[in-house]
Amino acid sequence: MTQTQTAERSRTFAWSDPAEHASLLGRRSGLELLQAMSTGELPPPPVMHMIDIVGMDVTEGSVTLHLDPQEFHYNPLGTVHGGVLSTLLDTAAACSVHSTLPAGVGYTSLDLTVKFLRPVTIASGRLTTTGAVLQRGRRTALAEARMTDAAGRLVAHATSSCMLFEADPR
Repeated sequence: MTQTQTAERSRTFAWSDPAEHASLLGRRSGLELLQAMSTGELPPPPVMHMIDIVGMDVTEGSVTLHLDPQEFHYNPLGTVHGGVLSTLLDTAAACSVHSTLPAGVGYTSLDLTVKFLRPVTIASGRLTTTGAVLQRGRRTALAEARMTDAAGRLVAHATSSCMLFEADPR
């Protein structure tokens, strides 16, 4: 007798053209660009599809991301991989900086320091990751991000430095 069922799980997803966001760098402020993504006027960038971020809230100087942990986020130990958590923390912190930038100014992360405080699993429920700008100068900015589980417990924290630069209009 041949068995046709397998224990494999699969996932399929699609994403938008990342050039769409890049083309708006010189024409919209960071806040305008991020708010357009949060309302659905613009599609989210590919990384948000890959990780399966379920929502984003944006105000000037702060960005909050929401994610429901899934099996495809797991590492071999049966918890959400630290790289997934780090990506959420980096995104929330850096996008908080982006939300303060005028049109024509770009940024890139210089560093990210992460502290994992408790394991995250599907049972943790929805994760809320909130970034906030701590200080912004002409060339660099410092931001932090805090990640809580559905019970409001702090599960991870990060600080990030970003370099600010004039965006290439091409």
